[in-house]
Amino acid sequence: MMSIQRVSTVTKEKSCPFCEGHEILTPPEIDSIRLNGSKSDEDGWRVRAVPNKYPAFGQDGDLIEESFYGLKAADGHHEVIIHTPEHSTGLGELSVEQIDLILSLYRKRYLAMSDDPNIKSTLVIVNHGREAGASLEHSHSQLFAMPMIPTEIKLEYDSFDGHIKENGDCVFCDLITHEQTAKIRVVAENERFIAFCPYASRVPFETWILPKDHLGAFELSNDETIMSCSEILQSVLEKLKVKLNDPPFNYWIHTRPAGQGDFHWHIEILPKLSVAAGFEMGTGIMINVVKPEDAADYLRTK
Repeated sequence: MMSIQRVSTVTKEKSCPFCEGHEILTPPEIDSIRLNGSKSDEDGWRVRAVPNKYPAFGQDGDLIEESFYGLKAADGHHEVIIHTPEHSTGLGELSVEQIDLILSLYRKRYLAMSDDPNIKSTLVIVNHGREAGASLEHSHSQLFAMPMIPTEIKLEYDSFDGHIKENGDCVFCDLITHEQTAKIRVVAENERFIAFCPYASRVPFETWILPKDHLGAFELSNDETIMSCSEILQSVLEKLKVKLNDPPFNYWIHTRPAGQGDFHWHIEILPKLSVAAGFEMGTGIMINVVKPEDAADYLRTK
């Protein structure tokens, strides 16, 4: 059995389009962070961005003409950001320095999308593990640049804007102050960032990462902010891997939509440890069997 498993793993790596040396198996490179002056679409990269081979958004979307429904072409961009040349190294195993390179390339791609006047919202997501939606084992993110503001992001932005109009301050800044005072849901913290399991978490061990300073747009973060975020993100991902046996999870970055006013960017991480069943889908009410206070305490404990 061991020899069969070894052959299977080698076969996967030989056929994986995201492995170093397989650059010809992906669409032409969009951007990358490289060492030693290596050339585009060759080996020698640390982090690499390529177009998604099967894009959800593109420049030639087809429409089915129907007068009853509102229609909008799926014009935009859909990219893959490959985290590491190493096939079997997951996010929870990467160094702070490598996470910093990943977030730095995110920032470059967000800024590139901001140059397109048709793009109203950009979202970077990670699907880690097959149960979380990953179709390829090799660790990677996806970037979606969209011609509209998606419902979930618009609801969050409208709630944020409403809180400012009603109370005169940022709801996320208020959350940070409250969680720092309460201490019971904080998972990790450094000078610039805090990670905590939010009150009324949607799923067990849901964790948010927020800059302590009021920063509206992820893509405008300076190098020091990106490195500080990398430290916290690496710490949280390592905790999930070690304490929860490397569960499948999703994370995404919510930043200020194009053309909108103030905001407070943040990262949301949702492990896939439970299944949304009929009640959750039929009502929108999430049943979470692990209190966020207990989840945070477990993740904090050495």
